[in-house]
Amino acid sequence: MELTGYFRSSAAYRVRTALNLKQLDYDHISLSLLKGDHKSSEYLDLNPQGFVPFFKDKEVSMAQSIAVLEYLEETYPEIPLLPKDATGRSRVRWLSGIIACDIHPLDNLRVLKYLTGALEVTEEQKTAWYHHWILEGFKAFEAILTQQDTGTYCHGDNVTLADVCLVPQVYNAVRFDCPLDDFPNILRITDNLNNLDAFISALPENQFDAP
Repeated sequence: MELTGYFRSSAAYRVRTALNLKQLDYDHISLSLLKGDHKSSEYLDLNPQGFVPFFKDKEVSMAQSIAVLEYLEETYPEIPLLPKDATGRSRVRWLSGIIACDIHPLDNLRVLKYLTGALEVTEEQKTAWYHHWILEGFKAFEAILTQQDTGTYCHGDNVTLADVCLVPQVYNAVRFDCPLDDFPNILRITDNLNNLDAFISALPENQFDAP
């Protein structure tokens, strides 16, 4: 297996964590998003979107972290990251979607660069944008966590894809000084997860390409 990523990429962070949880060995290939390595013609031939992560497993290759997570779940089900019941799986996917579909796409590096570049917003305005979309998404996420089925982690006492998506987003929120005091369940669950070896190993600062 090969995972092409970047140490600070939230999407790559998700996949690293899932691979660790499933105890799967892989080679990590680094592309610097800051230096523009992901825009090289060689990489675009592999992944026309030019995003990370890009994942290869023997003859199979794909981009988009959620697609990779679903592939891993279906292909390597021995350590599951989705509940057995349809209701539980839908709840986990609901929570995962808030992070991966609603928050992250609005706050990722290419959007922030467009804001400060083409739209010429100030650093203060960029930070306000960043905080706004995290807080909007986390309000909904926290509300769902107050409902039934939340336990040690996002869904009961077993780690799921919702947890895999949550931790990188909280990491970014803290990095950008986003106030999180209104989200006690998110903070509690993140603390629980960050004590697990699979999450510790996936931390950005623990990657070989971290400065």
